[in-house]
Amino acid sequence: MKINQFAQITVPQETMVQELLAIKFIDVNFFKHPLRDNLIHFFNQVFPDCYTLTTKKAARANLLATSAFTVAALLDQDKPFNNQIFYNIALQLLGFHPETDYKLNSPLEFMRRTQLSFNEPAIFDNQALLANSYLLLTTHTKFGVTFLDDLANRGYFKDFQSKENPQPMIFNGKMQPVFDPNQVVKEVVYVESSLDTDQDGHRDLLETTIFRPQETNHGLKMPVLYTANPYYKGMNDVTDYLHSVDQNISPKTPTKTTYPDINYSEPTTKLPAERTVNSESQTAERYADEPSFYSLNDYFLPRGFVNVYAGGIGTRGSDGIRTCGSPAETESTIAIIQWLHDDRKAFTNRTDGIAIKAWWCNGNVAMTGKSYLGTLATAAATTGVAGLKTVISEAAISSWYDYYRDNGLVIAPIDCQGEDTDVLAELCFSRQRDAGDYNKVKTIFQQNLAALAKGQDRVTGNYNHFWDERNYRHNLNNVKADMVMVHGLNDWNVKPRNVEKLWAGLRGQKISRKLFLHQGKHIYMNNMPSIDFTDMMNLWLSHELYGVANHAKEILPNVTIQDNLTPETWTAQHDWSRIDQKLTLYHLTTKNLTTTEPTSAASLSFKDDGLEQFKQANGDEHLWQQQLLSTDGPYQNNRICLKTTPFKQAQIIDGKPTVTLQAAVDQPTGLLSVMLVDYGVADRLTEVPTVLERSGYKLGYNWKSDDLVEFTPQPETTPFKMITKGHINLQNRQQSFKNEEVIPNEFYTVHFELQPTHFHLAAGHQFGLVVYATDMGMTLRSSIKANYILDLNASQLEIPFRK
Repeated sequence: MKINQFAQITVPQETMVQELLAIKFIDVNFFKHPLRDNLIHFFNQVFPDCYTLTTKKAARANLLATSAFTVAALLDQDKPFNNQIFYNIALQLLGFHPETDYKLNSPLEFMRRTQLSFNEPAIFDNQALLANSYLLLTTHTKFGVTFLDDLANRGYFKDFQSKENPQPMIFNGKMQPVFDPNQVVKEVVYVESSLDTDQDGHRDLLETTIFRPQETNHGLKMPVLYTANPYYKGMNDVTDYLHSVDQNISPKTPTKTTYPDINYSEPTTKLPAERTVNSESQTAERYADEPSFYSLNDYFLPRGFVNVYAGGIGTRGSDGIRTCGSPAETESTIAIIQWLHDDRKAFTNRTDGIAIKAWWCNGNVAMTGKSYLGTLATAAATTGVAGLKTVISEAAISSWYDYYRDNGLVIAPIDCQGEDTDVLAELCFSRQRDAGDYNKVKTIFQQNLAALAKGQDRVTGNYNHFWDERNYRHNLNNVKADMVMVHGLNDWNVKPRNVEKLWAGLRGQKISRKLFLHQGKHIYMNNMPSIDFTDMMNLWLSHELYGVANHAKEILPNVTIQDNLTPETWTAQHDWSRIDQKLTLYHLTTKNLTTTEPTSAASLSFKDDGLEQFKQANGDEHLWQQQLLSTDGPYQNNRICLKTTPFKQAQIIDGKPTVTLQAAVDQPTGLLSVMLVDYGVADRLTEVPTVLERSGYKLGYNWKSDDLVEFTPQPETTPFKMITKGHINLQNRQQSFKNEEVIPNEFYTVHFELQPTHFHLAAGHQFGLVVYATDMGMTLRSSIKANYILDLNASQLEIPFRK
């Protein structure tokens, strides 16, 4: 086991004393007491779930200090106490077991191996106990939280808060859970937007759900974690709306389209008048009974961060219609921030004109969420809206074209074949769940679906005005909020290009930005014990929203990446996918990929006729990919596979591999797909995190929990792993918005990027370049049998190796 802690702050002794006094872990006479008295006090404090001295002493008797003495016996007999004994006990407090996890005669050896922090004082006295105690409280347990969090989860702060003068608590630069999450005000208000998307002659009202600690009722203003969640109010069954992907890729009429031809600019629209305010209130009229859904937000609620959720236009309880990624959805998202910042009106109900302010908010807002939720957070940041201080976006889309298309091709998110913007709009249009409300907007929503279907253009797959409207990267110069971006290197739902282009586009902006790349697919990463992500976000948000001078921007690495070879290993680096990074060039030959020029022309061919075989295998997209990449699968004639010789030393790819291919097809249209593959038998990590303990990740005292998960080695070795992939339509060989003719059997050169990655290739392994056409999991599946020829003499692969 390894525990990587990036958010643990080293502080001077004076600060240790102040903070330990503030949380009542020591008293003001600490240095005047004998060491034994302070040790007894220490052991009384670390068992907050024991209410009497008798039960605390019984708990001490369960801890081994040495192989011969328990802590209770050691203190009763006044035996000598030293640093080794302290860490024997500390490890047990952190959840580790002597003799099973570590040896009682060498606890520090285990701590070095697991990367746990410890001190080595020359003598063990009160000063050593103070430093060790502070460090222990900030050290992560076996279960993904700091030891102080663990104490809090067992009731350490349950009677800590002053009802007359409530205040947040800071320890080691981070907010502590001193507010009771079970005494939270749950309420609903209706924010008035600057939209009328359902065209009813009234500005769209947006139902907004608030969970705020009751201490806000006693004068304490708090910042907000706001999550824009289109799924929050429920989803519709879209089975009947999915598009058929068993479609031939149609030849496109050649065009001379240039970017100005499809550039989107915001039209001016006339809005209905604002609602009249008849009176004001500080009390909402509706109780919020919806559950929260994101454990990161739940973690921060008792730390003094109000949680706010809003589904946005077209969701149940709100006006408007879903428009899937359009500027209207962005406007709907930031309307909530504007209200929290006191720049917009909200009402206690939909009809009486009773205005209500976010009087409990200090005006500072952070946005959180994954996938569509993180996407809307990213969109909000590109407006520069006042009050939005930072965004924590996970697996977020930065351009919807890069989600549903690729280089002139219709490309599905993995496991979502047949989905598109119109399908997603239908999925999230939860106003349908209230039949009476839906009846008022059914016609306009159906018209909207038709407009989405036309604009998304599943016939050509081209970048157009519709997709340009949904490209947030055009507005990165407006970003004022500091950005935290999280993405899975194996996420084939929201593919890594979305975060890489966003990361690159923010270079040079006068903001702070941080990036986390994990080995997962489309997942959250806040419940992995190998990294203190939640603690890092606590450091970050304490600074961003509470103004704590904890140097979060300097302490947290710019880029934190999980290794794909060694479990529980996270490394920090300054940047990712650098523009000026050197590329290693490989020419393609019939024998292998080589860094030397080929000596003679060579070509290979493959067929695109695997649809029947795929359907016979029950249309299993994941099985198809495994068989395509294997050396003896049924799709040998449907791809070309070229390999390097085995690498003598390990290599790291960091960025965007690119390919240049010269190919011909015997049809008037065609596509090329490419996978870069790691070939070599290995104990690879699981593709999804393994559950270590159900509900093992505790979020507060008598509060919620999450599963504790980690990427672990697969039970069996595997012969290969797909690293990254890319696709291109041969008719879009210059631009995704420009069509060029394809003459059957004539060779054309295409140059395109694969999805960016960070991949550690083990010594002795080979890179494989697999070239094929139809991607059963992502592209349209043509019934036309096509033959392709690849001219290897004019084809090459470029890889950005990291030194």
